[in-house]
Amino acid sequence: MFSMTRDAFGPDFVFGTATASYQIEGGQTDGRGISIWDTFSATPGNVRGGDNGATACDHYNRWPEDLDLIERGGFDAYRFSFAWPRLIPAGVGAVNQSGIDFYDRLIDGMLERGIQPFATLYHWDLPSPLQDKGGWMNPDIAHWFADYATLVQQKFGDRLQAVATINEPWCVAFLSHFLGIHAPGYRDIRAAARAMHHVLLAHGTAVKALRAEGAKNVGIVLNLQKCEPASDSDADRAASDMFDGVFNRWYLDAIFRGIYPQDVLDRIAPHMPKGFEAEMGTVSAPIDWLGINYYTRSLMAHAPEEPVFGVRSVEGGLEKTETGWEIYPKGLEDLLVRVASEYTNGPIYVTENGMAEIDEVEDARRVAYYDAHLQAVMRAKARGADMRGYFAWSLLDNYEWAEGYAKRFGLVRVDYKTQERTPKASYRAFQGMLHNG
Repeated sequence: MFSMTRDAFGPDFVFGTATASYQIEGGQTDGRGISIWDTFSATPGNVRGGDNGATACDHYNRWPEDLDLIERGGFDAYRFSFAWPRLIPAGVGAVNQSGIDFYDRLIDGMLERGIQPFATLYHWDLPSPLQDKGGWMNPDIAHWFADYATLVQQKFGDRLQAVATINEPWCVAFLSHFLGIHAPGYRDIRAAARAMHHVLLAHGTAVKALRAEGAKNVGIVLNLQKCEPASDSDADRAASDMFDGVFNRWYLDAIFRGIYPQDVLDRIAPHMPKGFEAEMGTVSAPIDWLGINYYTRSLMAHAPEEPVFGVRSVEGGLEKTETGWEIYPKGLEDLLVRVASEYTNGPIYVTENGMAEIDEVEDARRVAYYDAHLQAVMRAKARGADMRGYFAWSLLDNYEWAEGYAKRFGLVRVDYKTQERTPKASYRAFQGMLHNG
């Protein structure tokens, strides 16, 4: 069980759990279009074991059972994502009524159970026809995305507690267009630079579109890492600062200050879209809340052989999760306090936090992980961060992107052959805290 009580977070603090459409839904029928993850996972070598999300957790059919798990766990809210290709199969144009009907059922099911719907518009499953037009490298994506956001607000907005435009723009842009680890799998600095701007331009354009349709509680979800130098050398300190710019400040500075950090911009300026400066007012459209996803830290060393940013990551010595990520709850506290003091005095949610663990139901290490990170949230709150909620990642074991089904983050174990759900000890720990005050 956890070492704190629910009451310690205050009466209005929201506890939730989170998932993403491609990772759990399956149900690639009823008019759903093809996404970049369908094609990326169909390409040999991209995903461990050649796994794909065609069935995943079969949430498309089993959603009532999954919502029951959220309700029985005592959670206040469910952070889910809409699948753009399920709603607009070609990305633009004709709407798929079966997709509208599915999310109507899902959202109404949440409300019937007293669960607050926290929606994300984009959690990485771009319709492939838009990728054919350049995807996030094409500036027109800002308008494509705004039209999609408008549809969501018109159809579902009256029932949503909150809307996030984009989940983890660093992953959308850098991980997927420079490192090539996620779909669409580019390894190209020009592609990355353009995606790094267009993903934020799309966010700001969508914020304006949502507000025009009456949305009242709009935010974005950033994945942030605590960047630290691998040694006390000036070179490694500079490397840590540079990676902090690429990973954290690029998005925070743009959203809250309307600028890009100059140290990063100096490295990629030749590859940026022409005239991007005129669009920074849209990029920094005011938001109502910020979501932060946190998993680990980065230890960075100077690497002159790396031609663009001159940095490399170094393995740290802390206890690690099954993905090899260091367990570092202090990093979460430090990031929350930093964001609250340097960027925004508005509401902050931890929108993802969790760990992959070996396939066990008695997941004692995960219980300890959550306990330590919840303590970090409490400390950040005590230090002045306006903390409004915490979402555990993830409700279910699921399709873990390039890792396929090899890594299990769930509070609930999923047998992928039978689709049987089995709550783990970590689920019971949340259930005990949330039901007992």
